[in-house]
Amino acid sequence: MAKDKSQSNQDNAKKEQLDKFTVDGKDKPLTTRQGLKVTDTNNSLKAGARGATLLEDFLLREKIHSFDHERIPERIVHARGSGAHGYFELYESIEKYSKAGIFTDTSRKTPVFVRFSTVAGFKGSTDLARDVRGFAVKFYTEEGTWDLVGNNMPIFFIQDAMKFPDLVHAVKPEPNNEIPQAASAHDTFYDFVSLTPETLHNQIWLMSDRAIPRSFRMMEGFGIHTFRLINEEGKAHFVKFHWKPKLGVHSVTWDEAVKISGADSDFHRRDLWDAIEAGQFPEWELGIQVVPEADEHKFEFDLLDPTKLIPEEMVPVQRIGRMVLDRNPENFFAETEQVAFLPGSIVPGIDFTNDPLLQGRLFSYRDTQLSRLGSPNFHQIPINRPVAPVHNNQRDGHMQMDVPKGQTAYFPNTLGGGCPHLSSVDKGGFESYQERIDAKKIRTRSESFSDHFSQPALFYRSLADWEKKHVVEAYSFELGKCTHKHIQQRMLWLVAQIDEDLAEEVAANLGLDIPEDIERPINQAIGADAKVEDHQPGKKKNYLDKAPALSQANNEFDTIATRQIACLVGDGFSMEDFDTMKSALEKENAMVKIIAPHGGTVTCDTDMEHEVDASIMTTESVLYDAVYVPGGQKSVDALLKKSKFVKFVNETFKHCKAIAVDNEGEQVLEKCAFADNKEDKAILINGSVDDFINAIAQHRNWERMDKTDNIAV
Repeated sequence: MAKDKSQSNQDNAKKEQLDKFTVDGKDKPLTTRQGLKVTDTNNSLKAGARGATLLEDFLLREKIHSFDHERIPERIVHARGSGAHGYFELYESIEKYSKAGIFTDTSRKTPVFVRFSTVAGFKGSTDLARDVRGFAVKFYTEEGTWDLVGNNMPIFFIQDAMKFPDLVHAVKPEPNNEIPQAASAHDTFYDFVSLTPETLHNQIWLMSDRAIPRSFRMMEGFGIHTFRLINEEGKAHFVKFHWKPKLGVHSVTWDEAVKISGADSDFHRRDLWDAIEAGQFPEWELGIQVVPEADEHKFEFDLLDPTKLIPEEMVPVQRIGRMVLDRNPENFFAETEQVAFLPGSIVPGIDFTNDPLLQGRLFSYRDTQLSRLGSPNFHQIPINRPVAPVHNNQRDGHMQMDVPKGQTAYFPNTLGGGCPHLSSVDKGGFESYQERIDAKKIRTRSESFSDHFSQPALFYRSLADWEKKHVVEAYSFELGKCTHKHIQQRMLWLVAQIDEDLAEEVAANLGLDIPEDIERPINQAIGADAKVEDHQPGKKKNYLDKAPALSQANNEFDTIATRQIACLVGDGFSMEDFDTMKSALEKENAMVKIIAPHGGTVTCDTDMEHEVDASIMTTESVLYDAVYVPGGQKSVDALLKKSKFVKFVNETFKHCKAIAVDNEGEQVLEKCAFADNKEDKAILINGSVDDFINAIAQHRNWERMDKTDNIAV
């Protein structure tokens, strides 16, 4: 008993020690770290409502500085990533828009390093989380390094960098229990979203199939922000950057994502590595949407608003070059982990705009790298070193790896011969675009940023029926994980502003009614002293009925390169069937994998031994894009002795993938739950190889979707 009492005293002492430093912010005013009461923590200080963010904004710098240094050394966001080396080639000069060498010199082969990532999860989380994917490209150009730091979605959650710490704090695991990991389906995220309607556009993309890509190699990339291109005459054009994958844009279903996370949580990382090792180099085309400065205000949305895209139907994407990834890193930590991307890394011919999110990122990313990599000399790490020569007066610092020569480290000087010297614009020196500024210093947000419903509605209207069904299911799952009814109801009201049918379906799944109106808590996106009525979301507009480019249903379905085809065989399978199919698939650069009842080798009906890629007990159908079962009675009998083979094919059907069987292989289908659906155009029974290849190229037969609900796997 004495020991227990002593232990209890120690516990109490520890609790008192912790309580001494515990801070409870309930019913307290928001302050800075120096106790200054804050009137607005949602908008940065700008030169006019649409002007540049000012360096003097100490509230912005304190908030982001604190956020950037929260975790060491893992990235706070985009912690889990995969990278690869490659090159960029320009198709034709766009010198009428930009003087950047990378956009004017078609003879160049510019080295690149690309890092793909998830946003919310920690470094050890799954690849298959429902999440935005980072798509960051480092161009090692002759004029200096250009970093195009984007995502696989063309818009962002927030409009002002001041809100970035709040967004990430909301979506990260809840701080009291650090649950859930790499997931947005929880109360704090939807509490934030329901109070911050500017998030709705990116959030509906997150509910779509774009949030669970089939592969890094099969997703688009976007620069998100509106940048400027500057030509030799100093004329500027607004530009948005796009990456278009040559393999098309494809996704997995949520059911698959959940199972892949258990079967292979490194699915995307492994896919990228294996494709490059196999010589199937991923490729994207770089596209630009160009808007003359004179047309800046001709749209019914603001070009500087990072929660808005420019529909391709209004401004077409010009494809100007291609990027190929052809080499895996030698060392993950040295390259993929230590690579540092900075939105502020640009070259002559490219410049920024007053997008308030971009303005904050220009500060935040460098600050983050200083914390994470421990030194202002992080540019000397091999993966970050530019190919352009570096000469400056920034000496010393932690982990200085160069040995600067000379007596001087200042400018101007005579002792060093005035070196390093300044460069004129005509000799490649960088000159910021001269934008006229005539505005009051103000902490606010432009009224032109207030339309939060029109583009989410356009996105949803543009989706195919099967994509819309997935959005309904995603909202139902995510909001179903929220435990607070008032958060669910606020979200239903907001979703109804986007699309009433969407909201009604989600509400039915939740067993709730859509509120006719809500108490206006949405004014939380403004400062404490602002007028609530002036900052409510604007009315929904329909300036474009549909934007087909937003739907994955409008892909080019013309290749099965790198698709994984599971071939289910046992001893005695038909070599004739197998060889015919395998040869045709590999001719199209697909990858045929032998799945057998056991590991080791399997023997065909001509007594040839074949290496088994996976035994049925060590793999899952969700890791493959299609299934083939060749003939051979002995083989089929062996398959039917293990029930998981039937489950494997059932699951392939449920996920709307292509299935082909030859001869006795049809007996496997007879045991499946969909045996009476043989008229399905993506189920080939003794069909042509070409038809099977075409069915795989379509990625899925979504017409099948309504027939899969009752198939339990």
